[in-house]
Parts: sequence; C-alpha cells; structure tokens
Amino acid sequence: MPANKPPVSVLGLGMMGSALAAAFLKAGHPVTVWNRSAAKTGPLVAQGALPATTAAEAVTESPLVVLCLLTNDNVEKLFATLPDAVAGKTLVNLTNGTPAQARDLAAWAAKHGARYIDGGIVAVPQMIAGPHAYVLYSGDEQAYETHRPTLAALGGTKWTGTDPGLAALHDLALLTGMYGMVLGVMQAFALVRTENIPATEFSELLVPWISAMLGGAPEWAEAIDSGGHLTDVSSIAVNHAAFPNFLAAFRDQGVRTDLFEPFQAILDRAMAEGYEADGLSRIADLLRVRG
Repeated sequence: MPANKPPVSVLGLGMMGSALAAAFLKAGHPVTVWNRSAAKTGPLVAQGALPATTAAEAVTESPLVVLCLLTNDNVEKLFATLPDAVAGKTLVNLTNGTPAQARDLAAWAAKHGARYIDGGIVAVPQMIAGPHAYVLYSGDEQAYETHRPTLAALGGTKWTGTDPGLAALHDLALLTGMYGMVLGVMQAFALVRTENIPATEFSELLVPWISAMLGGAPEWAEAIDSGGHLTDVSSIAVNHAAFPNFLAAFRDQGVRTDLFEPFQAILDRAMAEGYEADGLSRIADLLRVRG
C-alpha cells in the first residue's frame, strides 16, 4: 500500500458507509473502520481495513474521520462519547441531516478543537467512486482544501460555502426534486394500472415526457431569480382551470388524491393573489413561509 496516502477512519458501516470505506481502500489509503455492530467490519477487514473496537480508537488512528450514520441524532450521540479524542482532527460528516443540525455539530467540533466539514452525498452506494458520483461539502474551507485529494476517492467534490449548513441545504434541495419526481411517477403508474395498463409499457411514454419537461428547469430558475414570471406557455390560470380534472379522474379511477390536493390549494392561492398570467415558476415564491 502506498506510504504517501494519508490514513482515513470511517465510522458507520451501513451500505453507504461501507461503500465509502471500500473506495478509500481502493484508492490506496490506510483505512480504520468502526461500526456499532462489529460484525459489519468483516468484509472491509478482508479488503485490508483495520478494525477498531471503539469509535474513540478509530478517531485516534487518522487525521481525517469520515462519519456516515443513519441520522444526525446518532452523530450527536456518538460525538458525546468522543470529546477527548477529536482535538486536532478533521471530522467530515456525510450523514443526511438538516442545515441547523450541521451548524450545531460544527459548533460542537470547534468547542472541542476539531475542524468540521459537513457533506451531502449525491449518489447511491453503488455509484461511489464512479464517474457520476459527487459529494457536496461546506464548513471549514481550509480543512476541505487540505483533505480534498483524499475525499476525491469518493467521487467529484463540490464546495458550497463556509456556512456548515449549506451542503445539507443543497443535498435536501436535490433530494426534494428527486422525491417530487418519484411521487409524480408513482401517481401516474397508479392511475394507468387502474385500467390494467402495464407500468413497463407506460414508462416508455413517461420517461421521455418527463425528461423533455425537465428541460424547462433553467428557464424556471431564471424567472425565479429575476422575478419575471410572465409566460406564453402555460399560465397559472390555464393550470388552475385544468387541475380539477386530475383530482376528479383520480377519484373516478380509485386512486388517492393526497399527493395532489395541496397543489390545487397553491393554484387557488395564486389566482386569489392575482398571479393568473404568471407561469408555474411563481410557485417557488408562494411556497416560502411569509413572516
């Protein structure tokens, strides 16, 4: 194993954490691994990782400590066991969480003499270290620049800013777009299946349609940033007139309306507030809570 590769410790060996540790190993880094259930270290030890019996032991073995637990509540509990071990370390937390949690964890790290980087993984475990995987990072920029060559073993690296909460914000926003797409696709499949149309057959129509419509996202983004929402494509008024047909068809076909009823309420509000000539980009403004 190359001696010039800096060591890394990985805490948390679920599917994603195991993929991260394996990527560091494949890139030639000495890797120490720890998991609450020690049995999960076995496959990685077989690949050359060193097992740690405690999280504190894993932290002491490397200047760079990567955490990938189920939730940030778990990270907070784990940090509570490590106050004497983290001084001088760089903690890279790749656990999914909120911007507020990231800021709190960064404050805890600073209090105990550690550098903190928060991250959001834009990949599934099977994509890690592949050409389409990348990780969002925010927090301590100096620590990020120092360890970026090591972190590059996981995929592309994208810096979002010194506010520790920005990686989580970007991550959740990307996942919001994904979940919105998934929910719409599942609603569409549920609708066609009421007439025994195979989902595989319908997907041949659905995928290119969604792909084409997503091509409008840059124009929506420009309208949102500029505040110029007027459109000659499909106005709020047109969508407001058509949308009751969706809810009626869902009910007629025996499909739940839960996912789509809130959108009707947003369209009603847009009309009431005089935005009937605007495009659907106006919705981004209407979704913000007003103080």
